[in-house]
Amino acid sequence: MTLSRRHAYHVHVNMDDSPAAIPLSAGVIKRPTLLADGRELIYFDDADTTLGPVRGVDARVLDPRPETATMRQDILTGDWITFATKRQNRVMMPGADADPLAPQTASNPSEVPSMYDVAVFENRSPSFGPALAEAVGGAPSAPNAPRGLDDLAALGLGRTRTSVGRCEVVCFSPEHAGSFGTQSVTRARTVIEAWADRTAALSALPGIEQVFPFENRGEAIGVTLPHPHGQIYAYPYVTPRTARLLDSIDRTSPDLFARVLEFELASERVVLRGEHWTAFVPFAAGWPLEVQLMPHRHVPDFAALNDAERDELAPLYLRLLRGVDALYETPTPYIAAWHQAPVHVGRDSVRLRLELTSPRRAADKLKFLAGSEAAMSAWTAEILPEETADRLRTAIDTVTS
Repeated sequence: MTLSRRHAYHVHVNMDDSPAAIPLSAGVIKRPTLLADGRELIYFDDADTTLGPVRGVDARVLDPRPETATMRQDILTGDWITFATKRQNRVMMPGADADPLAPQTASNPSEVPSMYDVAVFENRSPSFGPALAEAVGGAPSAPNAPRGLDDLAALGLGRTRTSVGRCEVVCFSPEHAGSFGTQSVTRARTVIEAWADRTAALSALPGIEQVFPFENRGEAIGVTLPHPHGQIYAYPYVTPRTARLLDSIDRTSPDLFARVLEFELASERVVLRGEHWTAFVPFAAGWPLEVQLMPHRHVPDFAALNDAERDELAPLYLRLLRGVDALYETPTPYIAAWHQAPVHVGRDSVRLRLELTSPRRAADKLKFLAGSEAAMSAWTAEILPEETADRLRTAIDTVTS
């Protein structure tokens, strides 16, 4: 049987292929390697891993990666919209035998050649990249790449730029189904270490202005793969949401996050508190379920967290997610968005925080953004944040670990 170039595949394990072992915090080991088309793949081994150092070689024959997408500016808002048309063809809810995030087998030529604990790799059809720009002030390496924040802030009709950047997939487990909340504390700690490592690495790439780790969970959110995973986007601009935040900080004070945390700690909206982290339903929550998780110390991103903060985050975040799932008899769809400070601005004022939102307003009902919210960003909330906090505290209390 003759296979096409797209589907040609055979299993090949080079027993001499032992990626370099780089020790990280908490006993996690980082092992970087490459996929068949040159994309970066990084294994992050648990502190108590049962895996050996040898990893299989990706022997697939792959089509060339698509060209980097193009951004167009909306002159009415200043927002940049990236047009990644190749993403139209991505896989939709495959079965376990065709899971592209599972370890490769003879019948499943997936994206990860070997068994793993946590694996991070460049998305094959990204919204941003693979091209990168040179550092601000240097000549762009990609045609029509952004030339810094001032260039991106300028307004004009018909403005385009190349969507330089990087998009990565973070596999939380080799299992076919699950989410971050279904992982062990040890595995959660490994993922946190991976987020910190990738935040530092992506922030150092030319042309990157903001790094965003996130997890989409549930078909109601639009998830296309049931495999437990998240993503990391490295943007060539400061996102609109963060730009509005920076404006709020300019109009109030540089210690805005410290003031917000103090305000929430004195309220009945706190749902979970540790030595280094507090989770609360925010005062003006717009979604039926909305929770923020914030470190007590000012840190701009995951890379800046110390070991004690990372260690506490693993079990505390798991307890929060399991509490969210305990609200109803079936798992709750959500977006878990880890907001981090931009790479070059706001480092001393924008604090790392989780913003978890869900459209689920009852066991069998979802909130859809209709005219006022979708068109005008003028929100109407049906549930008081204090009521949500009370229900979530009760649900968290039922979670044993």
